[in-house]
Amino acid sequence: MELGTTLTRFLIEQQRIHYKEATGDFTGLLADIATAAKVISREVNKAGLIDILGFQGSKNVHGEAVQKLDLFANDVFVRTLSHTGHLICMASEEMDEIYQIPEAAKKGKYVFLMDPLDGSSNIDVNISIGSIFSIYRRKSSGEKATEEDILQAGSNQAGAGYVIYGSSTMLVYTTGYGVHGFTLDPGIGEFLLSHEAITIPNKGGIYSINEAYTDRWDQAIRDYVALAKAEKKTARYVGSLVADFHRNLLKGGIFLYPPDTQYPQGKLRLLYEAAPLAFIVEQAKGRASTGTGRLLDVVPEKLHQCIPLIIGSVEDVKAAEACFK
Repeated sequence: MELGTTLTRFLIEQQRIHYKEATGDFTGLLADIATAAKVISREVNKAGLIDILGFQGSKNVHGEAVQKLDLFANDVFVRTLSHTGHLICMASEEMDEIYQIPEAAKKGKYVFLMDPLDGSSNIDVNISIGSIFSIYRRKSSGEKATEEDILQAGSNQAGAGYVIYGSSTMLVYTTGYGVHGFTLDPGIGEFLLSHEAITIPNKGGIYSINEAYTDRWDQAIRDYVALAKAEKKTARYVGSLVADFHRNLLKGGIFLYPPDTQYPQGKLRLLYEAAPLAFIVEQAKGRASTGTGRLLDVVPEKLHQCIPLIIGSVEDVKAAEACFK
């Protein structure tokens, strides 16, 4: 489709081509996600000018300090999506339990999972941050959602995406038919098609890992990093998952957040971070692994489960997996 096409038109065309019997429910949900992203983008871009930075004073379920903008972004998604009739429930990295759609609101057939603002500790130094989201079809049939609706393998996702708030704001998403990117034009308030059918290079020249944790790694990770250096790969690590992933998606490379002595099960959240990005990268002809198997095959056992993540260009991820074996 022509570059510069609005997100709304693109969604309608995709529905016509791939979902001929669709009701428009899913398309409407994606449009609502884009609306929430615009609101968050506006606040992120003026965060240095208003009293929204700094710690909120509490901790989330993972014991991490919650910043004001994290809660703002979480609230924006909840308020924007909870009364549209598309969802049965939501779950978030920032909420302890499942958020049930209010009784007075119309219930839908989709489940929305999110990391509302990944990398928010980087806001005050003007580094790119992002929102990550995932969409599933519900499995239960009652008036309220159950954990069965949420604890699904990543391969069951109906859609996934992220929004990166940087020098420009971009929304990147997939519904299982390729990966497409849209850049927000603040002048007209519309996301415009800027990257159609994104394909990650089969092999990249970048590796992304926090080498400050070298003494906490096992030998397999040390072996892969040594291999990456021997291949003259360039080390690039922002410390903002969305930013690191987005760069590697476009340029080719590998991102690793492996298990270590402090986080033997990994640190990244399966449902809110790893699974949606894994779905995106596979749709872009890349690969995502736990180090021992395909990440999208993992069935979560709890809402806030953590997992190791190795993700990026196919040949690079395979090389890392070989070190584990």
